[in-house]
Amino acid sequence: MMHRRLFLFLSALLLLACQPAFTQERPSSPKPGEALHTGEQHPPKDDGTRVSVLGYHEFSSSLAPSQMRIRTATFKKQMEALKSLRLPVISLQDFLEWKKGTKFIPPRAVMITIDDGWKSVYTEAFPILKENKFPFTVYLYKNYVDGGGRALTTSMIREMQEHGCTIGSHSVSHPFPGTVKHHARKGEAAYLKFLRREFGDSKRFLEERFGQPITTYAYPGGYFTEAMYPVAAECDYEYLFTVLPGKIRRGLDNRRLPRYIIHGNSDLHFEQATTFKALRGAEALTGVVVQTTPHPVKPEPGSRIESRLPLITADLSGVENLKPDSVVMRVSGFGKVDHEYDPASGQVSWTVDRRLRHRVCEINVQWQIAGRTKREAPMRWSFLIEREAAYQVGAGE
Repeated sequence: MMHRRLFLFLSALLLLACQPAFTQERPSSPKPGEALHTGEQHPPKDDGTRVSVLGYHEFSSSLAPSQMRIRTATFKKQMEALKSLRLPVISLQDFLEWKKGTKFIPPRAVMITIDDGWKSVYTEAFPILKENKFPFTVYLYKNYVDGGGRALTTSMIREMQEHGCTIGSHSVSHPFPGTVKHHARKGEAAYLKFLRREFGDSKRFLEERFGQPITTYAYPGGYFTEAMYPVAAECDYEYLFTVLPGKIRRGLDNRRLPRYIIHGNSDLHFEQATTFKALRGAEALTGVVVQTTPHPVKPEPGSRIESRLPLITADLSGVENLKPDSVVMRVSGFGKVDHEYDPASGQVSWTVDRRLRHRVCEINVQWQIAGRTKREAPMRWSFLIEREAAYQVGAGE
């Protein structure tokens, strides 16, 4: 046993003697939160502020909504909801200065972005944004500017720039993931050449055409790889946006900033984006479900009311072959409620019997068609309580 211990001791000494006098650190990639090329060694300290970045694409007053296309009326209601919730809409410049730690912004805020460069940005969304005096950023890809048909023109973009619009890069050709992977398989040199063209040529074109520094980039299709980071830094991009949902805090990695992509056929991301936890002394905020309901309802979606004991109604007279006993109404804070349904008028109604305590009230009405085994998709909407008025003497009666 003594000989074995002596052998192990001598072996350990030999190993230590063979170690080099120092170890050389491998170059490390930028840590989360570091600027890509500004020389920042550490991210600015988290100040508790959270920012939701909304991402839109196409707008239409006539075409059916889809994931990437939203009804103009719905978009308008969403912008009205931001005002009703008192959520400040900040500009890209405000966001960048806050992210660098050189500016304070409200503890919860929203930034509006629009990808690709559809003409409907100018014809449908721009009038609404201008009316509300909301700043916004359009992420353009070079090949679609002045592309004809449904594409934005240079003159349209320049006019929007005069009214709160800033520009970001969305590549040259908007390559989808399959295209990017195809170039990556060609080898490192060919892949880097492809990336430098997509990142660099777009930046140069946009800066020359629109006279604005381009330091932000939105990954086409939300697809990104670590190989893109050094190329983005080489092209002087500082902030790169994904399509991954989430709030942005000051110290978050600038190379993969989240956005809530707002779908035209779902309210989920808008609701999540407008929901905030209590931060820095600000009370929690419940997000809003904003949609144009297929049937008339009261209180109207996104409206503000003073009464905390309102009558809630939904007119289902336009629903054919509705099974009267299948109608269900749910109200936030109450769950399933004992509503009344009038088959003659098709009216569903319920009077709130306990004063509403939260600022946002969400309603869900669902029904079943005769001959079908499942209920139809629920009709959802919400309204807001004007709390200052609601708590006055005599209010809420």
